[in-house]
Amino acid sequence: MKILSSFLLIGFLIGNFVNAQQNQVQTAIDQFAASTHLKNASIGFHVIDLSNGATVASYNEETVLPTASTAKLFSTATALEILGEDYRPTTRIYADGNIDSAGVLHGNLWIRGGGDPSLGSKYFCSAGHERDFLFAWADSLKEKGIQKIEGSIIADASEFGYNGAPDGWNWVDMGNYYGAGPSGLTIFDNLVQYTFKVPSRVGSSSKLTSLTPSVPNLEVHNYVKAASGGGDNSYIYGAPYSMDRFVTGTLPAGSSAFVVKGSLPDPEHQFAYELEKVLKEKGIQIDGSLNTARSMELNSGNSFYAKHTLLFSHFGARIGDIVDKTNERSINLFAEHLVNLVGYHKTGDGSTENGLRVLENYWSKKWSTSGMHINDGSGLSRSNAISASNFTDLLKAMHSGKNGVRFKESLPVAGVSGTMRYICRNQSGHGKIAAKSGSMTRVRSYAGYVDASSGKKYAFALIVNNQTCSNSALIDKMEVVFNTIARN
Repeated sequence: MKILSSFLLIGFLIGNFVNAQQNQVQTAIDQFAASTHLKNASIGFHVIDLSNGATVASYNEETVLPTASTAKLFSTATALEILGEDYRPTTRIYADGNIDSAGVLHGNLWIRGGGDPSLGSKYFCSAGHERDFLFAWADSLKEKGIQKIEGSIIADASEFGYNGAPDGWNWVDMGNYYGAGPSGLTIFDNLVQYTFKVPSRVGSSSKLTSLTPSVPNLEVHNYVKAASGGGDNSYIYGAPYSMDRFVTGTLPAGSSAFVVKGSLPDPEHQFAYELEKVLKEKGIQIDGSLNTARSMELNSGNSFYAKHTLLFSHFGARIGDIVDKTNERSINLFAEHLVNLVGYHKTGDGSTENGLRVLENYWSKKWSTSGMHINDGSGLSRSNAISASNFTDLLKAMHSGKNGVRFKESLPVAGVSGTMRYICRNQSGHGKIAAKSGSMTRVRSYAGYVDASSGKKYAFALIVNNQTCSNSALIDKMEVVFNTIARN
């Protein structure tokens, strides 16, 4: 009887200890939500024990909110699940005519895009080597005996459609570097570098000195002024496929070569232009003019290319490597590409709309996605509506699935790497939290995994909208919650 009583007492004490741990996390989030600067904010929070899925602490966990870049967890997880980490987007080069003994291609050279975001990307190429793949292509054409192209170079980016950017992106975002949209043919991260010379006198007009790469027919309307103090306070306005760009705002006075990055208006046309330049450098003559499938209003596809001759294929970066870059560096373009690739792989329709339909359908079979709405792959859209519990459901499903370890390894680690390197640095959460962050005006969020000091493993999500404090002050408050989870 005494032995039984002892076991009951031990069980009671352990239960109380576990409850106390859970109460610490709940107390931390309750105190967080009661903060003066968050009294008008929208907050969603959820922590689950990954060993059994039980809720450890919560606060409005089913409230759907815009989350910014934390939404990339859905894009990257879905890509690993549906495409697999070894899948490689493929770009194919075709000819629609014969090559004679003199090396003349009596026809056109076609670039059929496969949605590869790594072509000439700074994330996959060292500086100065962004065009290496184009020179390799030129060598491949010469090995096929081609010395002259009687027709045109035609770029075909139709695999992803021609929306240019996901529905719901703001006008203020689309022209800037983070608003570079996905394309079936993406090159140089779909970015343009604008270099400005800024006079020393505050209020004076700047001068645009160069564009890298050069973009044919791009008209830049420069309204950038010199301002005291440092930092880039300029904005680039312009829609996909529009060759007008309006640059406004201010740059630091006295800057001799200040670089501002913006989105490439027409990646498909730029791709053909870049290849043409390299082929000419390598001595291949081109008689025809550049063209694109979009401008030709061409309905291309497998049956269309079955009539052409495949000259060679270029295999891009592995999906696993793209996922790593996407989560660690929070690259909007890559996240959008992953969604489009998923859609094309499953149904042959690579539009953002279809990719998101495939994504939501996949996860709805594993857990309830009721109320969740995802409008893009990167989180840039303010129309996204995702709850904290949606994130923990996703994280739990990935943790227990075949890609669980690979997915977790792609996430930045608190105090150590990527966008999490300054979070919980030298605090309890340092090295114990692997998570994706998200931030834009009046939005900050985090979601990921915690390997707690107790040995327990948790999944968590914290989303805040419309706080009235600074970002740094909000992060300080969030770190208290994160550290509490890590200590449990």
